[in-house]
Amino acid sequence: MKTNLKRRDYRKYCWGRGEFFMAVFQAIFLTGALAYFFYRSIWAMIPMAGVGTVYFFGIRQSKAKSVREELTGQFKECILSVSASLKAGYAVENAFLESGADMLSLYGENSMIYQELELIRRGLIINITLEEQLRDLADRSGCPEIEQFAQVFFIAKRSGGKLPEIIAASSDLIGHRIAARQEMATLLGGRKMEQTVMKLVPFGILTYVGISTPGYFDVLYHNWQGAAVMTVCLAIYLTACVLGDRIMAGISREIAGDIL
Repeated sequence: MKTNLKRRDYRKYCWGRGEFFMAVFQAIFLTGALAYFFYRSIWAMIPMAGVGTVYFFGIRQSKAKSVREELTGQFKECILSVSASLKAGYAVENAFLESGADMLSLYGENSMIYQELELIRRGLIINITLEEQLRDLADRSGCPEIEQFAQVFFIAKRSGGKLPEIIAASSDLIGHRIAARQEMATLLGGRKMEQTVMKLVPFGILTYVGISTPGYFDVLYHNWQGAAVMTVCLAIYLTACVLGDRIMAGISREIAGDIL
């Protein structure tokens, strides 16, 4: 069995095959759309490139967040397996090693959690303590649940606490938070779709009017007065998009706080 092991930083997204070029294409398409609808000029893509760049990094941030959420879910299943092994009488290090087989059958050898368990197994062989490796994973993961588990595990291991009970409680907590995020995503799914539609409405109106009444908007293009007006409109549009995203993020945090 071959595994491509490396200590991955989950706070940064590693582009998959074709994903990078797709994200670049989306950013270029957005840049071109803004340049066309607001200025009818290919040269406008130069200043609009800033918007495209921000959008590109937004895609990367969103994908990294999705990866961290997936890792958190896999980690929950891992510590459930560890908890079961501890109750069966395994030492905690052996329990983590045994959980590797469960994660392999559940997620496959290329899964994030299996790769991390393989790193832990190799670390234990060269006498790197489990606590150190979990803290390293917590630092690289960017996942609050994993960070909290690593801290609790470190304290419990050093103080001689009851690890089976602590790990079981941690898995319940992580499961509750995952369920809360899923419920939050369900509650906000419709709102996010409405927000996306509203972002596209101005372009739909401009396209419809441009097709039904050719030349109606010509006065707004290729002169400095029209460019000034369209620049103000663009600023208002982008500000509305940013504010909408921030409001949605604030609502998400508020709902998550109420659920938790």
